[in-house]
Order: sequence, then C-alpha cells, then structure tokens
Amino acid sequence: MVDNVDVLGIGTLMTVFSAVGALFLSVKIFYALLAFYKIFLRPEKNLKKFGEWAVVTGATDGIGKAYAFALAEKRLNIVLISRTESKLKEVAKQIKEKYGVQTKHVVCDFSKFDQIARDSVEKVIKDLNVGVLINNVGISYRYPVYFHELDDKIVTQLIEMNVNSTVYMTRMVLGDMLEQRKGAIVNISSGSAMYTLPLLAEYSGAKSFIEKFSRALNAEYASKGVTCQCQIPFYVATKLAKMRKSLMVPTPKEYVDAAIKHIGHNDAVVSPIFPHALQGYILDHLPEWLIIRIINGMHLAIRKKGLKKDARLAVESAGKKSE
Repeated sequence: MVDNVDVLGIGTLMTVFSAVGALFLSVKIFYALLAFYKIFLRPEKNLKKFGEWAVVTGATDGIGKAYAFALAEKRLNIVLISRTESKLKEVAKQIKEKYGVQTKHVVCDFSKFDQIARDSVEKVIKDLNVGVLINNVGISYRYPVYFHELDDKIVTQLIEMNVNSTVYMTRMVLGDMLEQRKGAIVNISSGSAMYTLPLLAEYSGAKSFIEKFSRALNAEYASKGVTCQCQIPFYVATKLAKMRKSLMVPTPKEYVDAAIKHIGHNDAVVSPIFPHALQGYILDHLPEWLIIRIINGMHLAIRKKGLKKDARLAVESAGKKSE
C-alpha cells in the first residue's frame, strides 16, 4: 500500500513538473514571437505627428549622422549638433540637397557641456516644435584599460559626453513635449550597459546610467504622451567602435534603418536590429562569471596591443624631436 502511495506521489510530482515546464516553454515562445513581431512586423510610427523638428547630437558621424538622414527622409526638419562646424555644414548641405527639409546646426563640444554651451544649444531649439530627440553623442576609451590608468581629462569627458549631455538635452525638450502631450526621446546606450565589462568600467557604468535613466523617464512620461527609449546597439561599424562591417556588425545606416522603426513605441529598452538582439539573447543565458572571463581576456589582449602601439609612437615622436 505504501509503495502505491509513493508511486502516486511521484506521478503527481511529474505532472506538476511537466505543467511548469510547459508553462515555461510557452512563456519563452510567447516572448520570442513578440520580439519577432517588434523587430520585423510591427508598423512604425509616423514621426511627423510628434513635431516638425528632430534634434540629433553627435550628428556628423556614425549612428548620429545616419539618424539625421533617416529622420530627414521622414520629412522632419533637422537640428544637427556636433563640435566641428565644417562637418556640420557639409551634413546639412547633403540633407538639404537630398531631402529638401530645413536644417539648423549648433557647434558644441559636449566634453565641455557647461552652462554657456547649454545656453547656446537652447537658444537655437527653444522656439522649434521639437518632436524627436536623438541623444547619440558619446565617447569611449581609446582601448580597454584599468580604471586607475585613465587620466582625469578622460574621466571627466566620459561623464560629460555620455551622461550630462543626455540629461541636459532631455531637460531642454521635455517641457514643450509635455505641453504638446507628444514627443519621442531616444537615448543611444550600448551593449556594455547590460553586462559586466572589466577594463571599460567607467564607460560601461555611464551607459548603464543611460539605460536606467531611460527606463525611469519612460515610466514617468509615457502616459503623458512622451516616450523615452534606450536603444542598445552592440558593435556597429563606426569610428568609435573601430570595427568593420560583418554579419554581426552592421553599418550605421543598417542599424538606423532598423532602429528608427522603434521610435515612439512604448518600449523603454530595445535592441532594435536582429543580429544584436540575438547576441543579447545568448549573453543573457550565459553565467555572469563566464561572460566576465571571456570579456576580460579579450580586453586584456586589446590593452596589450594598445600599450605596445603607444610605446612605439612615443619612441617615434622622441626620435623626431631629437632630429
């Protein structure tokens, strides 16, 4: 009789485990289908309905430049903000000739985004009907190093360009967006925000701030018609990343063609292009210790090459001075 009870107990337990397993699998399938829908099938928003103007920081290279062109193609007028006036004028000229929209540009060094710099930007955009803000400007390390090896200038620039620029640019446009009860803010973060990155500690921390900041702002304002979305690119073939295009490394245009479709949707954090979403899915299912070990090994190897190159350049520079 006891044996029969034990058998019945084991059978019940197996039924429970099967039910839990089926539920777990169903949830996984549901989220996989939802991700597929968002990346490949979901209709994009009509961005013109948010406002007549889009503001893009870091607008003369990489993702920022690609966003400026993509938004102009959607018939938005563009405010370009970057530090090099010649590049700003060239990008503005190209946009006007190709899309016939209005452009304005602001020369701004975001590594020194003090009150004077903020005032110069606000003076240009305060009377515009800004519907979209792309906070793209940022800076990383030249190559991975230990935190104590960074000089104070780089430490300050990392905070100014990756954190303060996003915070203050957001404050500039948010009030008018709330009055209109419409607007879309996009903060470009990085895959480094989502994982532990030894030898890129401050950069990773700064990009993690962008992710948390965006989540909180979206929770505050989405119900008021203003979305704040953190977009998480992994490697993109830009000057900052120093990477060539490959299957997993899209060009800025390829990235933005996918990313722009997510703007205005109530997703606080997105990895908008499929190869990056796939990388994130895989990393999310690996143990943290393994990710740290892999990344630490990669970064130490890159650091070794970087230090060797710097030493060689220092010797060459000293030789030229002695001539």
